[in-house]
Amino acid sequence: MRLQKVLARAGIASRRKAIEIIENGSVEVNGRVVTEKGFGVDIDKDKITVAGKPISAEKYIYILLNKPKNCISTVSDPNLRKTVMDVVGLIDKRVYPVGRLDKHTTGLLLMTNDGELAYRLTHPKFGVEKTYEALVKGSVTQHAIDKIKRGLFVDGKKTQRAKVDLLFKDKEKSRLKVKIHEGRKHQVRLMLLTVGFPVKQLKRVNFGNLSLGTLKVGSCRLLTVNEISGLKKLVGL
Repeated sequence: MRLQKVLARAGIASRRKAIEIIENGSVEVNGRVVTEKGFGVDIDKDKITVAGKPISAEKYIYILLNKPKNCISTVSDPNLRKTVMDVVGLIDKRVYPVGRLDKHTTGLLLMTNDGELAYRLTHPKFGVEKTYEALVKGSVTQHAIDKIKRGLFVDGKKTQRAKVDLLFKDKEKSRLKVKIHEGRKHQVRLMLLTVGFPVKQLKRVNFGNLSLGTLKVGSCRLLTVNEISGLKKLVGL
């Protein structure tokens, strides 16, 4: 098995981050530093250490968080801003966010130590659907909705087709449900701004087969067995 995959499955980091850890010389296999990301290992026979500490099979944990506003989707912050770990609280496992929600976006955020699942859920080729509810300034037109559905150019690159439903509108504001398969930075905000409707509030309500449901803002819960198996099925695990 490739070394980065072993590190991800052991809960050390996501597969992308595991590659960085390998390339910076922090990983040893049988006492020898390995910096080759595709290096093959036998988890049952080879002794693998990261920063001098042996890795071992770790029990996976999956947490669904309703992220509050003004909270950073990182494990730590050098500027000492509030992070999702401050919201989740103390747990006996190292977990990290699967993808990110920006500081002002609220809603569903998955956190886990299952690096392989996290990698697949965030990789564009797996096309995991994410659903957002957006409150925007202005009365949204059908023309604007159609442009988002077809895909439009944002920062010089065309977005993929999206699903858009108008939930409510009056002369001053509109509420929309937007479903996308991409994970570009600030994508929903930028799409809506591009068609002339700046976002006032944004909340993610679904991620793959996961639903925010009635979970209160700032609260979290463990995923059910069915939810976990549903996520894995989505990405071929």
